[in-house]
Amino acid sequence: MKHIMNKSYSKFFALAVFSLTLGCNTPPSSEWDFQSFYKPKENPIFQADSSFTFTCPIKKEVVQWQKADVFNPAALVKDNKVYLFMRCEDNPKAILGGRTSRIGLAYSDDGIHFTKHPTPVLYPDNDEFMQYDYPGGCEDPRIVETEDGLYVMTYTSWNHKIARLSIAFSKDLITWEKRGLAFAKAHNGKFLDHWSKSGSIVTKMEGGKQIVAKINGKYWMYWGEHFVNLAWSDNLIDWIPLLNEDNDLKVILGARKNKFDSALAECGPPALINDEGIVLFYNGKNSDDATRDDNLPTGTYSVGKAVFDINNPEKVIFRSDTCLLKPTLPHEMTGQYKSGTVFGEGLVHFRSKWFLYYGTADSYIGVAVSR
Repeated sequence: MKHIMNKSYSKFFALAVFSLTLGCNTPPSSEWDFQSFYKPKENPIFQADSSFTFTCPIKKEVVQWQKADVFNPAALVKDNKVYLFMRCEDNPKAILGGRTSRIGLAYSDDGIHFTKHPTPVLYPDNDEFMQYDYPGGCEDPRIVETEDGLYVMTYTSWNHKIARLSIAFSKDLITWEKRGLAFAKAHNGKFLDHWSKSGSIVTKMEGGKQIVAKINGKYWMYWGEHFVNLAWSDNLIDWIPLLNEDNDLKVILGARKNKFDSALAECGPPALINDEGIVLFYNGKNSDDATRDDNLPTGTYSVGKAVFDINNPEKVIFRSDTCLLKPTLPHEMTGQYKSGTVFGEGLVHFRSKWFLYYGTADSYIGVAVSR
């Protein structure tokens, strides 16, 4: 299992993940020879666009589905192009969390300049899942690919009452089949109505592609918003969260006092196996009380890194003490969420570089690229 990743990719990934120091004060380790990621001048690469319209099947009316904000992207490489999946909100007059989100698609030959698909690819519809998807919508996707070329999306279903992690499948990235709530069947339905978000399925590099990995014969997924939990699956549809001795969700990665993740730790892009172990980028929020990190504004979201044991996905073997990427640009500190946000959700290896796509202030999409 230690050699599950192509050796050349493994070496490059090890260098790249340690180099996400942009905007933070921690110097790189002297044992690694690398250059920092940078934020290209094209940032932000996506923002609200009222020119895109779509007939909502529930409202039976035309909506400007990207009019409010565009943020929190997933990313995947296919046919030498980067495909980006974006959370798009429709009503700029509604307050944070009060809009309808739909997931849009765009593609790029260089990873920075994108062409948008004209209509959303995943959205609330008149189907069996409307009770979970509407009126809040489909939010915050992550994308992985199986060995057979099937695409799996984890996303948040938001009905303005409870956020629930959901699963969808696709063969072409455009037409998606909803497969339901990730935890609906787990532990006799114990977590059917439990708040759940941010599913980061464990992947590996194989033949130049990032695909879903199995560990000990099972698929694994880190997930969670306030703390990181771990779940396993046999079919990528039905997931079983790990429990502690009290029969509650087990905390795999939690908040830490006086650090960038003092308020919460939330999963980022799909986790990736390399020679270090299982690498998970995650998003930390700084608290607004005495437990905060004084080096960051209160409420700031920034990106950190954790590494887990390849033979025991529960076991943390490394965790960054400071953020690796934080808000530094004006649009990353203005918008719906004014405390400042760099919220990583998409990480791809493309043209010998790593591209980290992130949401900013719940309003724009940015990218950081390895040199």
